[in-house]
Order: sequence, then C-alpha cells, then structure tokens
Amino acid sequence: MTSTVTAPLTELPAEAPKSLQSSVREYLDRVRGGDVGSLPAVLGLVALAAVFSVLRPASFTNAFNVANLINQSAAVIVIAMGLVFVLLLGEIDLSAGFTSGTAAAVMGVVLTRQGQPWPVAVLAGLLTGAFIGFCIGLLVARLGIPSFVVTLAAFLGLQGVLLKIIGEGGTIAVRDETLIALNNDTLPVPLGWLLYAVVVLAYAAVSVRRAQTRRQDGLHADALSVVLAKTAVIALMLGLVTAYLSQERSRNPLLTSIKGLPVVVVLLLVLLVSLNFVLGRTAFGRHVYAVGGSAEAARRAGINVLRVRLTCFTISSALAAVAGLLLASRDNSISPTTGGAETLLYAVGAAVIGGTSLFGGKGKMLDAVLGGLVIAVIINGMGLLNQPSSVVFMVTGVVLLVAASVDALSRKRAASTGRV
Repeated sequence: MTSTVTAPLTELPAEAPKSLQSSVREYLDRVRGGDVGSLPAVLGLVALAAVFSVLRPASFTNAFNVANLINQSAAVIVIAMGLVFVLLLGEIDLSAGFTSGTAAAVMGVVLTRQGQPWPVAVLAGLLTGAFIGFCIGLLVARLGIPSFVVTLAAFLGLQGVLLKIIGEGGTIAVRDETLIALNNDTLPVPLGWLLYAVVVLAYAAVSVRRAQTRRQDGLHADALSVVLAKTAVIALMLGLVTAYLSQERSRNPLLTSIKGLPVVVVLLLVLLVSLNFVLGRTAFGRHVYAVGGSAEAARRAGINVLRVRLTCFTISSALAAVAGLLLASRDNSISPTTGGAETLLYAVGAAVIGGTSLFGGKGKMLDAVLGGLVIAVIINGMGLLNQPSSVVFMVTGVVLLVAASVDALSRKRAASTGRV
C-alpha cells in the first residue's frame, strides 16, 4: 500500500520593488515602444517657456505675467478636462465652447435679472450645462447619430440660444464679488503655502500607499527611492511656482497689493484630483477606457456602452458650464461671444496637445492641464512679441498638427512593438 505525499501550498513571492534605475529604464523602453504619454507636451512647454524667456526676459518671466497665464488658461483647461472624457470614447464635442457661454448666460440672468444669490445662479448654470450634455448624449448614444453632426448642430443652435438670452450686442454685467474673485483674486500667501504643503504630502501619501497595495497584490511596485524621487521633483516644481507667485507683483503696491497663488488654482486642483480619481480609481473610469479601446468588446464584457457615452457627454458639458463661470468671472460680464470664437478650438487643441488620443482609449486628466498651459504660453508669448493674431493662429495650428502626428506615429509604433 503506497501513500502519496502532497507538498504544502506556498504563496507566490511578491514582485521585488523596482529601483530608481530600473524605473527610468522601463520608462525609456515604453517611450521607445510608442507610449510617449504627456512627454511631448512637457518638452514643448519647457521649450516654449525657454524661448519666450530669452526673447522677452523682463515681461514673460515676471510674477504678474505668470499669474496672468494661469487665469487666462483656466477656462480652456476646464473645457479640455471635459473633452478628455469624450475623446477617450473616440468621440468629439464641438459644442463645448457655446455650452459654456449659454450656461454662463443662464447664470447671469438668474443672478442679475431675477436677483437670486450667487449659489442659486451657479447651480442654474451647472444644471444648464449638464442638461445640454444629456441631450447630446441621448442623440449620440440612443439614436446613433455621429457626435460630429450632433455637436456641430448644437454649436450652431447654442449660438442662437445665447443671442436670444442676451440680445444682439447686449451684455450681462457680473457684479457679485464672490464670482468676480474666483478668476481674479489671489490667496493669502500663508494659505498658498499651506495648500502647497497639503498637495505635496497628499501626493507622497497616495504614492506610498499605492506602492504598498501593489506589492501586497504581487504586482510591480515602485521602490521607496522612486517614490521619494517623484515627490521631490513635484515638491521642487510646485515650491518654485508658489515662491515666485508669493512675491509682490503689483505695479503700485502702496495702493493695491497683489501677491499669492490665484484663487482659481484651488478649483483647478480640486477638479484635477477628483476627475483623475474618477478615471483611474473607479469602475466607471475603467469602463470609459474600455469603450474607447473597443466598444464592441466592452459591450460583450457586459459594460453598458450607452450609459457610459451618455454620462461622458453630460460630464463634458457640465465642466463646460464651470468654464463659463470662469469666463464670466474673468471678464466681469457675459456677452454673445462668451465661449465662442477660438475658445473651443483651443480647448480641443489643449486636450490633444497634452497627450489625449483622438482615436480613443488613451489619455489622462493631466493632459488637459499641460495642453492648456502650452496654448496659453503660445498666445501670451506671441502677444508679448507683438505678433498679429494671424501668426498666433498659424503657430497654434502647427503645434496641434505636430501633436496629432505624434499621437498617430506613437500608435503605429506601439502596434508594431505589440504594446496595444
């Protein structure tokens, strides 16, 4: 009679944490394989800032202009954040610009003509934007009309709605101090440094926690040295910006003192963190990427593709409404041109330049911020060089074309190396 001996079950060893050197090597391999991410936008932003700093050292690099760049780009960045959701699906939203203007006009009417307090007016504007996006999403997701056609029709129709609300040649003045402060005022210097400390510590805590969780699950995880190196870079960059903007930048400080981070930075950080969490840490975010990668495969996996598309268009238009609030705050008024002209084009360009793919399935919320800053630097720098609008449009168009080309080439490279 024979007996069998069963070897005891043992746990699979966890993956060893990646060192700083191996992490750098892995990142370079991904770049060579076509996964460039936001690298072109970062390099472009650094190059443009260096060029304008050399050509206009006194005006481009002063603290007043740096803060002005943030305020100027805030609305475009927020619209681009919403467009990231739509672009991840492989769709497009051409109506986001005038959605922001229409939502701002509704807010202005509720605030001034109906005499409601600013929270009620802001809520009315946000609901207007969400409703527009919901209607667009229904037409695209339920009826199957191409998003290009639906949003182009909305682009034209919302111009009429905006004119109807405000009137030909009319404006709605915004006098509420809270709304005006949103995209014009600055934080007290101590509060700005407190915000800096909170952001750096939160980033470090989340990075350490994520590395520990991945290590416990037996996945590749960054070593502590890698986490510390990333945190140090973030702390250095944000610290330099905070210190620079904490300087006095008023032309007449005896009358009016202007120093500290712009108030709108708080809103941008809140949106960046919360929306990045939605895309990267929730089931809905995973479904968005899945639908953008292959709608049919996502449907077979049990994902409600129609609901995902409807939600993404609703989110996009709701964020456009937030941008309309920022435009109204910046201009102290709402006019028939609010959100019009080149606002949408710059927002789409910002998302693509930042690294979001036009083909769907690839992109992050940080892309909108980086791309928006690139657009703002081009416009601001060209203005300081006294270049006409024709040159600004041509340069921006070339930058957008280069970004789209990089996206297409990187996808081909990734396909050839088996990374997609």
